Amino acid sequence: MVLSSHRNFTTMEQHLKTTSLTNLHISLGAKMVPFAGYNMPVQYTNLIQEHHAVRNSLGMFDVSHMGEFILKGEKALDLIQSVTSNDASKLEDGKVQYSCLPNDQGGIVDDLLVYRWKADEYYLVVNASNIEKDWNWISSHNTFGVEMANMSDAMSLLAVQGPNAIKALQKLTDVDLSSLEYYSFTMGTMAGIKDVIISNTGYTGSGGFELYMMNNDAETVWNAVMEVGKEYDIIPCGLGCRDTLRLEKGFCLYGHDIDDTTSPIEAGLGWITKFTKEFTNSAHHKVIKENGPKKKLVGFEMIDRGIPRQHYIIQDANGNAMGEVSSGTQSPTLNKAIGLGYVATEHSKPGTEIYINIRDRALKAVVCKIPFL
Repeated sequence: MVLSSHRNFTTMEQHLKTTSLTNLHISLGAKMVPFAGYNMPVQYTNLIQEHHAVRNSLGMFDVSHMGEFILKGEKALDLIQSVTSNDASKLEDGKVQYSCLPNDQGGIVDDLLVYRWKADEYYLVVNASNIEKDWNWISSHNTFGVEMANMSDAMSLLAVQGPNAIKALQKLTDVDLSSLEYYSFTMGTMAGIKDVIISNTGYTGSGGFELYMMNNDAETVWNAVMEVGKEYDIIPCGLGCRDTLRLEKGFCLYGHDIDDTTSPIEAGLGWITKFTKEFTNSAHHKVIKENGPKKKLVGFEMIDRGIPRQHYIIQDANGNAMGEVSSGTQSPTLNKAIGLGYVATEHSKPGTEIYINIRDRALKAVVCKIPFL
């Protein structure tokens, strides 16, 4: 039985994609797991240690599994405006925008970042699990003659996150990082590597930068960052603490808090859903906004002892189901269990008492404002 399981796992590993740093992660002793079709490090030493390193000082993630598309041409903005919910016409050169791709059924194809290089050239960053799906979706709507290039397999992405990220990275570049505003980017030399995209973005809520480069330059940049980061006790971090970090800030994760069935209005993403233009199925979402959503994504903290997980049922005091958990964890920073979930709008007010069904036990929780910290 054990041998059979081992053979199955080995076969699965052989079919997983790798990043240019996979062998480096293995040499560092990382625990590798399948994620979005890739063999990725979930943790190196200890999830809590890695989480605190990013919150309090400095950590680095390999997130090269993310997808990158380039859209070029006179009508590039028109295509982006038609398929995304946010208003990309507000972008200036060197600015980044968080947005989503609505589908035809009232849900979301994916959430993404839109980078504006110049008026006729944009860069889209999408979730690893949705690269092919997103490419096909955008391509199917490209009636504008926009030139599209999928750079996902050629590029690496390092997320250098934490309050000391700017101090460490400044040692490796002549770009004035302090002048690079949040959700802004530039191209420059990093660790001796030219043409690295330096972006003041990240999904941890602790500040920091994301660095985009060609695959053959990734290890050089990784090693250089680890070296200058020693002063700030930098450690490599896995996807495990990336999830706890984003959840503490209430950031949505595709496949959990948003998916093909959820409206951005229901998910609290009205701020990236602009009705000053038309986009895919925009009329549907406008009606939801005007009438008010029937369900809402809320944050909650556990009162009773227990850790909420995706798909656990949310109940009222009488045991009636009224929603479902979309994400949950034990917060390392708050030292309490927290979660996100969808509930009927009438139960979404902060302070509302709810119950999470954990192993057939109704455990008390309370709706609270997000972010959690």
